[in-house]
Amino acid sequence: MKSDFIRGARANVPIAASVLAYGSVLGVLAAQKGLNWLEMLFMNTAIFAGSAQFVMVDMWSGRLPVVEMACAVLIINLRYLLIGASLAPLFAGRSLFCKALLMHLVADENWAMTMAERRRGTASIWFLLGGGIVIFLFWSSGTLAGLLGGGLIAHPEKYALDFAFTAVFTSLAVGLWHGKKDAVPWLVAGVLALLAHRYLPGKWYIVIGGLGGALAAMLGPLETDGGG
Repeated sequence: MKSDFIRGARANVPIAASVLAYGSVLGVLAAQKGLNWLEMLFMNTAIFAGSAQFVMVDMWSGRLPVVEMACAVLIINLRYLLIGASLAPLFAGRSLFCKALLMHLVADENWAMTMAERRRGTASIWFLLGGGIVIFLFWSSGTLAGLLGGGLIAHPEKYALDFAFTAVFTSLAVGLWHGKKDAVPWLVAGVLALLAHRYLPGKWYIVIGGLGGALAAMLGPLETDGGG
């Protein structure tokens, strides 16, 4: 248990450095919107979802559009239905409270690291939890640092800090590649996401791309031990 927790925490430290960087970008944007550190900390703790928090801060105004904000966050976080389903084997036998607590600390980063670990047959909920806490700490540190020093970096894009988010997910995707048998699901997910992004409003492309890729993988050839 303890060793798995530490292993999960250590495995997520390299990717957490990038989380710190794009968390600082969110902090800068939040400072420009007038959020204070307490509101930022509450958002980090209660929401803890990077892309959803970017959308919330973007929509932040004097008169909060609560309903629109909640709908946008709901759509963005629908992908956690797929993420939760993929983690079901790790949660087997756990109480509902335990599952809910662990899922709250699941981010894209520690989920991806856990899935890669699962393919090696050594994943556990403690590995997931260790990574989740590291990501949370780095994320919160980055957002608060960006918020408190927001006046020092008026244009984060000038230093390419806004690209950190894209860089993190690109590196995560490379780690999840498991050979040419992944090509078709990845291609289906990418094409569907691009089409949905082109023709549908909001963030539906995330859900549609994810469901399409998962369906393509489910209907594809069964994986064998010697496959790849």
